[in-house]
Amino acid sequence: MTLANFKDLFSKQSKEYAASRPSYPLSLFEFLIRLVEHKAVAWDCATGNGQAASVLGEYFGDVIASDASIKQIENARARPNVHFAVFSAEKSALRDESVDLITIAQALHWFHHDDFFGEAKRVARKGAIIAAWTYGPHSINPEVDKVSQLFYNDIVGPFWPPEVRYVENRYEDIPFPFPNIKAPDFKIELQWDMNSLMGYFYSWSSTQKYMEKNNSDPVRRIYRDLKTAWGQEQLKRTVTWPLYLKVGRL
Repeated sequence: MTLANFKDLFSKQSKEYAASRPSYPLSLFEFLIRLVEHKAVAWDCATGNGQAASVLGEYFGDVIASDASIKQIENARARPNVHFAVFSAEKSALRDESVDLITIAQALHWFHHDDFFGEAKRVARKGAIIAAWTYGPHSINPEVDKVSQLFYNDIVGPFWPPEVRYVENRYEDIPFPFPNIKAPDFKIELQWDMNSLMGYFYSWSSTQKYMEKNNSDPVRRIYRDLKTAWGQEQLKRTVTWPLYLKVGRL
């Protein structure tokens, strides 16, 4: 895949994406770091807002944080040893055998998998680690979850791109041509108020496509039911997402 045919679903709402996407648990990174023998260079592929790259910068000498979306890079989190670059996952600007860890956070489902895995093999040092993860539907409580599921499935459901099926299937149907490393279960757990959840809904590509097609706001359609289920908007509730992780050694 080249930048010319890159399927960019997030540039328009890149600021919302940067502000509203869930952050990953530190325990996930600690697990991956223990697997990596050399910690010179990490490649965070399809970095988005640089969320994972920023954490990796605490452990590696250098982190290459790449994305095919210029807008995403413009809203990324800066760190002295994190170097942002614009190129596709399948055709990177990295040298042969130069990377010790490759991470793909919430993005593998968008790739041309065979091309990307070939590129990963090219740039990885012998024994390097590759880790790809995605998160499933969030949960809060039965009342709020009912409204969230209505929004996801029925209101913006027709506007989800077909690649989302990989996420819904927990990445189990994405071929992963590397010796598998068993990983423990991880989850994201955050304290959010109702406005944070609404901001998350706005960051979805399906929400943006709904708004473009219908010239109306789908989040406002569920506001009353969400408020009834949530209570006071400022009330903090625990929001949980399961993480689905593929880890291998190159």
